[in-house]
Order: sequence, then C-alpha cells, then structure tokens
Amino acid sequence: MNRILKIILITGLAFFANKINAQSLAEIQFETMDHSFGKIREEAGPAVFNFKFTNTGTIPLIIQGVEASCGCTTPQWSKEPILPGKPGFIKVSYNPEQRPGAFAKSITVNANVPRSARVLTISGEVIPKALELTDLYPFDFGKIRLSSTELSFVKIKNNELKTDTIQLYNPGISPVSVKFKIVPPHITIKTIPAVIPPKSKAIFLITFDAAKKGEFGVVTNRIYLSFNSEDKFDNAIKVSAVIEEDFSSLSAADLASAPHIEYNSRGFDFGEIPEGKKVDYTFVIMNKGKRDLIIRSVTASCGCTTGQPASNVIAPGANTEMKVSFDSREKVGMQNKIITVISNDPAHSTTILRVMGNVKK
Repeated sequence: MNRILKIILITGLAFFANKINAQSLAEIQFETMDHSFGKIREEAGPAVFNFKFTNTGTIPLIIQGVEASCGCTTPQWSKEPILPGKPGFIKVSYNPEQRPGAFAKSITVNANVPRSARVLTISGEVIPKALELTDLYPFDFGKIRLSSTELSFVKIKNNELKTDTIQLYNPGISPVSVKFKIVPPHITIKTIPAVIPPKSKAIFLITFDAAKKGEFGVVTNRIYLSFNSEDKFDNAIKVSAVIEEDFSSLSAADLASAPHIEYNSRGFDFGEIPEGKKVDYTFVIMNKGKRDLIIRSVTASCGCTTGQPASNVIAPGANTEMKVSFDSREKVGMQNKIITVISNDPAHSTTILRVMGNVKK
C-alpha cells in the first residue's frame, strides 16, 4: 500500500512540475502582423511602421533577431528583455528610392517563445517621382545636356546599316548649334533640329554603315563636339558596334558543312597577383567543322590585355594557339577582361573569352 501511495505521490509531483514549467513561458502578441502603407511617394523618403507587441507570457521575452527579406527594408527592435505584461516594438523602415511599383516584404522575428519565428509583412505601392531634367539628361556638356554619352549598335551584320539616336536638351537662354570632329566615313551624325532653341529638346541622329567600315569585330569611335562655332572640342560621345558576318544566304547544306569553333577553355583565372606582374595564358582554338575556320577579328576590352592567334585560318580538325597576356600595372582590385573573337562559324560568330583575377597593391 505504501508503495502504491509513493507511486501516486511521485506521479502527482511530476504532473504538477510539468504544469508549472509549461506555464513559465514568454509569449509575443502583436497588435497586427500585416501593414499596408498604401500609396507612398518615392521622393518622400523611407516609410516607417511600428509593429507593437506585448509579452503575454510569464517570464521575460527576449527578441533574439529580426531579419528582413530585402535590403530595402530595415528593422529595429526592443533590445532589452521585456517583462511579462509589458510592451515592445519592431520598427520597420522601407526605402522606396528607385523602387517604383507595388511591393510586399516580410520580416522574420525570432524570440524565446514557442513556435519561435513570427513573420510580419509590409506592402504598398511606390508612386515614382517626376523626373527632372538632370534625371532625363544626366550628362552636362555645358551648352547642352545629354541622355547618354555612348551609343552602342551592339551586333550589326557586315552589310547592314543601322540608325539610332541620343537625346539632348538645351537648358540655356540662347540657341545652340553643334559641330562634329573626327567623324569616320562609316558614321554619319547630325543634330535635329540643326539649331536647338533655348529650353528645348533635340536629338543626335546617328547612322552606322558596316559595309563602309569593311571590317569585322568590335569597332569603337569617339566623335568630338563643339558648340556655336567655337573651336574647342572638349566633349565627346562614343559610338560602337560589333560587326559580324551575314550568314542569312547560306543553304542548309552550307550550314551542315560550316566550320565550328571550340576552345580548350572560355576563361582563365590568374588568382591573386601583385600589381605590376604580367600573366600569360594560352587559349587553344579548335575547328570541329568541315570547312576552314577563319578568325576575322580578336579584340580585347582593355589595352592591358593582348592576344592574337598564331594562325587566322584553321583547317577542319586542326587547332591553333592564342597566347593572351595581361599586364596588371595600375590595375588594382578585381579584374575581368574580355576578349571578343569574331569568326566565320555561323553558329558562334561571336565568342567571348575572359581573363580574371585579383590584383593586390
């Protein structure tokens, strides 16, 4: 009998201890877990909302961490333990700069509570700010402002002619005319209108004639500007293109028997080197096709990188080496140089090789 009473007593004490322990918990109770900012204006700056909560448990509540789903959202929170019955906060700031349109972001809250993670959400719509002249025409050439100082025609066939524009604006109180210097034969450029009235828009109409250039590969030209018949050409715009061969007239049989370019590698990582060191790597160019592979052009993205194949004509089944050198003088930091290869492979007319690594001072 004493043994039975002893078992009942122990069982009762264990149940009572578990009940006490189960009641000794922190608990977090938010007033709301979702907030909509509605429509906010981009120029108004960060939108802020305070998620308020109470510790409805029986021991101090500790916020162990708060993580936002986006770098545009910044949380702050109560850092001290929150006693039972006391309030706390999770303050969330959303930065709308350069983020027009609808948004929905989550904020994960971890604390010493059952089912630890709590997820808060903010949402709304950013009304973009009205663009100013400096936004539309960020490049200041004194007499005029430009939307861009570069125009890339990207890829263009060797018999193709393309036209594009650069937008400009006369912010002054007097008319402006533009004169151009060092315009190559394959490029034509004119201002429309020829005389830009004060506080008015205009365009540079630029035409690139690849047939007149008569070359393949990366082509870059700088065209210098002067204003109102001045003889100062202090400003320039850059016009570029990658000229490829036009294969549109090839038959199915021609394509089946075409050359096919392959490489031993598409990139060389030289790791970490001290500034001033020169590194070399040999790319192997292979012809896996049925006709001669012709390397039309090899162009590096930087004067610090050089390389040309040992042979520009590679027979079917043969290969050639192309030694590439990178000179790290005055090139401190992470480097990623591009070598553009243009060939007569219809499937891979343009291929990109890379030389990369880190140059230490």
